[in-house]
Amino acid sequence: MLKKTFNYCILGILIFSSPMLYAQSNSKTAKPGSSSDSSQLIGRWDLELLDTPQPTPSWLEVEHSGFKALVGRYVGAFGSARPISTITFDNGNFSFSIPSQWERNTEEIRLTGKLVGDQIEGKLTNHEGQPQPFRGTRAPALKREKAPNWGQPMDLFNGSDLEGWRPSGANSHWQVRNGILTNARQGANLISEKVFNDFQLHIEFRYPPGGNSGIYLRGRHEIQIEDNKKEAPLGRTSFGAIYGFLTPSEWSSTGPGEWQVFDISLIGRMVSITANGKTIISNQEIPGITGGALDSQEAAAGPIYLQGDHSAIEFRKIVITPAR
Repeated sequence: MLKKTFNYCILGILIFSSPMLYAQSNSKTAKPGSSSDSSQLIGRWDLELLDTPQPTPSWLEVEHSGFKALVGRYVGAFGSARPISTITFDNGNFSFSIPSQWERNTEEIRLTGKLVGDQIEGKLTNHEGQPQPFRGTRAPALKREKAPNWGQPMDLFNGSDLEGWRPSGANSHWQVRNGILTNARQGANLISEKVFNDFQLHIEFRYPPGGNSGIYLRGRHEIQIEDNKKEAPLGRTSFGAIYGFLTPSEWSSTGPGEWQVFDISLIGRMVSITANGKTIISNQEIPGITGGALDSQEAAAGPIYLQGDHSAIEFRKIVITPAR
C-alpha cells in the first residue's frame, strides 16, 4: 500500500511539473529580445503593400496559441479579416499562407517576412502569383486617458449639393436628388474632405432590396449596410457589424426601402453603435482596418467615407460631433 501511494505521488509530480519543465526547456532556446524570440512578432501590425505608387493598406495580427504555435488574422486590400491557422517563425523570419476569399482566382495568398527592429518587411504573393513587397509598423493602441470634450455638431451633408465631399474615382454616380444624397448604382465611393479623430456620428440612410454598402469611420473601419435576411444568423458581416471584426448583438434593420438610423461613437479604438434605437455594439474595441480602407495609418485623423462600389444607397442626414 505504501509503495502504491509513493508511485502515485511520483506520477502526480511528473504530470504537474511537465508543462513547467517544457516551458523552461523551451525558453532556453529563445532568449527574450533575440532573433529567435517569437514574442517580438506578437501583436497587431499596420501594413502597406508597396507595388503601386499609392501604397495599398493591409493589416496583420499575430497571437500565441499554446506553448509554441502562432496563429493570427490578416486583412488585405479588400474583404474581411481572414484567419491564419499557422504562422511559422524561425530566427526572425516568418511566413504563412491563406486561401482566397473574394478573389476569383483560387491560388493561396502567401506572405513571407522578417523582423527588422520594431518593424517587419517582406513579400506577399497574391492570388495571381504576383509578388508585392510590404512593410509594417506596430499598430497604435489608441488608448484615451480621459473622456472626450465634445465640440459642436456639424452637418456633413448640406442637403443641396456635394460640397465638402469628393468621389474616389471618375466613375461616380453620386448626386443630390430632392435633398437626398444618392448613389444611383455601383461606382465610386464618396469621401468627406474634413477628417476626424474621435467623434459622434448621426447618419440616416436607405438601401434597396439586395443593397450592400458601408460607412467607413476615419476611412478605415467599415460599418456594414446590407440587406440581410432577418432569419439569417448574426455574424461579423451582418447589418450593423464592424465588417469582419465585431458582430451586432441583435437584429436591428427595418428592411430595404425604409429609412434607417445609426448613432455611432468612436473614441480611440472603442466603438458604440445604436441602430434604429437598439444598441447593437457597446464600447467594443475595433482591432484593425477593414479591407477597402483608404490607408493603414491608424493613429491619424481620417474622413467619413461612404461606400458606393457595391450598390445603390441613399443618405438624407449626416451630422458629426467631433471631440475638441
